[in-house]
Amino acid sequence: MNGKIVNQKAWFFVIPVLLLVSFNAIVPLMTVINYSVQETFGDNVFFWSGLTWFQEILRSERFHAALTRQAIFTGAILAIEVPLGVAIALAMPRKGIWVSVCLVLMALPLLIPWNVVGAMWNIFALPNIGLLGKGLNALGFDYNYTRQVGDAWFTLILMDVWHWTSLVVLLAYAGLVSIPDAYYQAARIDGASRWAVFRHIQLPKMRRVLTIAILLRFMDSFNIYTEPVVLTGGGPGNATTLLSIDLVKIALGQFDLGPAAAMSLIYFLIILALSWIFYAVMTRNEEQ
Repeated sequence: MNGKIVNQKAWFFVIPVLLLVSFNAIVPLMTVINYSVQETFGDNVFFWSGLTWFQEILRSERFHAALTRQAIFTGAILAIEVPLGVAIALAMPRKGIWVSVCLVLMALPLLIPWNVVGAMWNIFALPNIGLLGKGLNALGFDYNYTRQVGDAWFTLILMDVWHWTSLVVLLAYAGLVSIPDAYYQAARIDGASRWAVFRHIQLPKMRRVLTIAILLRFMDSFNIYTEPVVLTGGGPGNATTLLSIDLVKIALGQFDLGPAAAMSLIYFLIILALSWIFYAVMTRNEEQ
């Protein structure tokens, strides 16, 4: 040990953080677990129900439908935002005053609160007075996101792409500017094409930041609530009722705490499992 004295006083700075995390995460989680295995008929009287609520949720067509809609939404925004974000990052300048301008413009959508984004697009897409809605109808499209399922999905995905593609852009751009010029000089000497530079230099160097971008967008899109509930309210009908919206309807609208707690735990485990699979697949080559 060479007589070295280890200072353990740093743990005193960590303890408040651990207590805060315990209060904000562990205690509410245990409350949800408690509700998920109990039944109540009011008057704050609870009865043990075991795994009944979990079985009911997993067999519910309503849950399966909401999960399917959620998977479609998440798959669509990942398929659009990741390639689009990388393409915009590649087109952004690397030097000069326009770098700051582009970075500020990219960051602006991320600074807008989620409820404001939903309200903005709610007005923007109205078929009679909204710029988007009235413009599409003037071009001959029969557009009405409040009544037509396809239009509601189009508007919801377009809103999310506008709001969150910037996150992918900023992360991809950070990966690009970290690539040393020596790689590009070697590529020019070898006569590499633009596609070869992207495939063999830029994309591998962006792998880590893209892994972070995909994980963040996956988790956030799977948890999305405020924007769609303000924009469409889950409608028309239940067409855009994603998992989070359906969970809130069960918990607050119907006040079925047991099924809502069981659904939230299943919801949490799905996100955790899929996030781990995403991360394991995307980092597999690095480990090898």
